Amino acid sequence: MAHLRSRRRLALAVPVVLSLTASLGFLPAAASAAPQTASAAERVTDAPSLAYVVNTKADRRTIASVKKAIAAAGGTVVVTYDRIGVIVVHSANPDFGQEIRKARGVESAGATRTAPLTAAGTTDEGAADYVTAAEAARTKAASAQTPGSEPLEADQWDLRAIGADKAAKVNPGSGKVTVAVIDTGVDDTHPDLAPNFSASQSANCVGGKADTSEGAWRPYTDEDYHGTHVAGEIAAARNGIGVAGVAPGVKVAGIKVSDPDNGLFYPENVVCAFVFAADHGVEITNNSYYVDPWLYNCMDDPDQKAIVDAVNRAQLYAQKKGTLHLASAGNSNHDLDSDAIVDDSSPDDSTPVTRTIDPHECFDVPTQLPGVVTVSATGVQNLKSYYSTYGYGVVDIAAPGGDRRYQLPDTPSKDGRILSTMPNGAYAFLQGTSMASPHAAGVAALLKSKHPWATPAQLQALLKAQADNPGCPDSYDQDGDGAQDATCEGGSRVNGFYGFGIVNALRAVK
Repeated sequence: MAHLRSRRRLALAVPVVLSLTASLGFLPAAASAAPQTASAAERVTDAPSLAYVVNTKADRRTIASVKKAIAAAGGTVVVTYDRIGVIVVHSANPDFGQEIRKARGVESAGATRTAPLTAAGTTDEGAADYVTAAEAARTKAASAQTPGSEPLEADQWDLRAIGADKAAKVNPGSGKVTVAVIDTGVDDTHPDLAPNFSASQSANCVGGKADTSEGAWRPYTDEDYHGTHVAGEIAAARNGIGVAGVAPGVKVAGIKVSDPDNGLFYPENVVCAFVFAADHGVEITNNSYYVDPWLYNCMDDPDQKAIVDAVNRAQLYAQKKGTLHLASAGNSNHDLDSDAIVDDSSPDDSTPVTRTIDPHECFDVPTQLPGVVTVSATGVQNLKSYYSTYGYGVVDIAAPGGDRRYQLPDTPSKDGRILSTMPNGAYAFLQGTSMASPHAAGVAALLKSKHPWATPAQLQALLKAQADNPGCPDSYDQDGDGAQDATCEGGSRVNGFYGFGIVNALRAVK
């Protein structure tokens, strides 16, 4: 998996979130009606179907009118999210996007994919390294020297780095708080996850409609392990089995959004996930991915603009209902506050085309959407991980994501990555901003447990207030070649590497 996780922006001066909010709030709608001709049906005979999002005003009359235009343009409605004015559509008409954008009441519309499906990924960095029986025995012996530790906790340097081991003794988190893992699915049968899993707040959102049947939220195969690993980092129970999560007393849910054929996270799936989470009382969502097929969605492209609009409507709806979103910053070592970034990976469902984008005008979704907490990754030395994307005024906070190259811990395994749960009762090490975001989500869950009436905005402020900021390093030449591998801008209060700082679970509960 190459893509599960990538970025976002915070409120300093006049940040991207404000300009983005403005652009989405005043998208022009064309006045002319969709063409009422037979040509749409004629053009779809041999064409493949694509998925679209059509965004309109959230009132019944407008939505009904737009649905008629969708049918006239050769589209079939899959699901309508009336409360946010987002309609998911399938159409084999190659001109559907152009035609529906002309319809009265349509504010934006575009295709959510570009071609036949191919493999992609997430925001973990590198393959998983499973724990063998011999390695587990060695770690268990070391863990036993610390009373009250979980059997594999000696290898969890990340918990100690943010005081989560000590925080659990003060307040492990409330069972009234749920973190939904929007991801590849969660194996709720894992013995470290079963005690804290909330099936009533879990679903499969692939295709844009929520399936809540028993087990629909579970991963397709053992290779779809990403969501299970993330869930363990947040809320693996302190039950004498395996590992512990940052907030071992809170609930965790799984909302599966990865396509079964290629693992991609299409916009309609993510729209469904945010709305489902909001409507089912989820307090926090973790988003260790970027919405496919574009790493950055540019507002001057009608398809990409429609993706930003649809997902933003859904996540704002959830925020208004009390849900805080956290997202990983990405693994490209990109500076999201730079003037230009070369993106050679998009679209990732067909043939990528190299393009240079301005991250202030082309957005990583959902991480750069307004109100979403963007999380960068650190290693055991509290330095930015070599792969982690960063950016002054973009990154909100940092958290352990692992660094197997330059930051190795003095643990039984000597592994600088993050140890957590895997499908079928297994455990493995992974690294990436995918692993950083759930650590921050766990701390947010602890804060929500202590301050149950806190709004998403207040919770975000608390999250920033409890963080420890190491400040910009004097030098960031990780490979020792004499050149800086990334440039940290800002001061000891806020900077591009760590935002407001590295999360601190102990301070959060105290």
